Amino acid sequence: MSKIESLPSYKTFLIIILMFTNSNLFSFDEGVSKNKNIEIYFRDYGPQNGDPILLVQGIGGQLINWPQHLIEFLIENNFRPIVFDNRDTGLSSRTNSEAFNADNINNTVLRNYIRYYLRLPIKSEYTIDDMADDAISVLNELDIDQAHILGISMGGMIAQIIASSYPERTKTFTLIASTASTPSPFNGPTREVRNLFIERTKSTSATIDERVNRTKRLFKIIGYEGIDLETDEFYSNIKTSIERGGTDDTGFGRQLTAILGSENRIKKVKLISSPTLIIHGNEDPLIRVKNAYKTNKLIKNSKLKVIPDMRHLIEPPVFDQFKEDLLNHLSI
Repeated sequence: MSKIESLPSYKTFLIIILMFTNSNLFSFDEGVSKNKNIEIYFRDYGPQNGDPILLVQGIGGQLINWPQHLIEFLIENNFRPIVFDNRDTGLSSRTNSEAFNADNINNTVLRNYIRYYLRLPIKSEYTIDDMADDAISVLNELDIDQAHILGISMGGMIAQIIASSYPERTKTFTLIASTASTPSPFNGPTREVRNLFIERTKSTSATIDERVNRTKRLFKIIGYEGIDLETDEFYSNIKTSIERGGTDDTGFGRQLTAILGSENRIKKVKLISSPTLIIHGNEDPLIRVKNAYKTNKLIKNSKLKVIPDMRHLIEPPVFDQFKEDLLNHLSI
């Protein structure tokens, strides 16, 4: 049973939150959409008359993990950010079959990694295309016919399917730190990052402190160089995220397998016709920058901006380098 099954519908469920960053006061609605038997938990920031933009998170990311400076920027420029938990994260539905439960998931993921590198078929619980339909269910629940679509990392892969399969729902497309190809030894994570991913599938019962420390090790690799992670704020934010998502961390492995097991997106990406902005870090150790150049060639109506000192995340020093490009793109 989903942990959010008893929640009231979006129409009647209102949460007001005070967010004191830069002295701004924001409110938002939260609710649940359905894609068949999957429930997707979402948050709709105001203003209601703003231009809707759907933000799609990366692997393991929750709706609360979007940077506050990005949300603020969008709201201040009269956009309506809508964020959600992908299936298997946060408060959205979990898919927990025998092969992907806590006892078996590590062996299942390792076996699928081997099958992927040998170009053998991979059995996954769901595909990137299924996750794109989850995202569309959010727009349907909110009665939004068309929105700007922004995706980061795995969320960028999901957003590619939205932009190609639902062109009538896509006003513009923004792709950040992502790829049109399934990650491989040549265009995917460095060995150090890959080992941390595999370690996460092994440690599904890790303590909060162990999970915070693992996140800290990952962010030191994929985050902006020089950002201080040894702070009470960082610890508190990660702890809050872990507690919100619950003790079941097996969803990370299922999402990873979905990436490896989904069909090649090259043909679909070529079909994208919406105005597209591609943002990528020159120093990205998770999805290497050559992917951005390839995607730029695949999408005819696209512009590419490579950020010299960006890795895989969009911290304030990184965002400052492309926020005007983003605003111009969304204002088309």
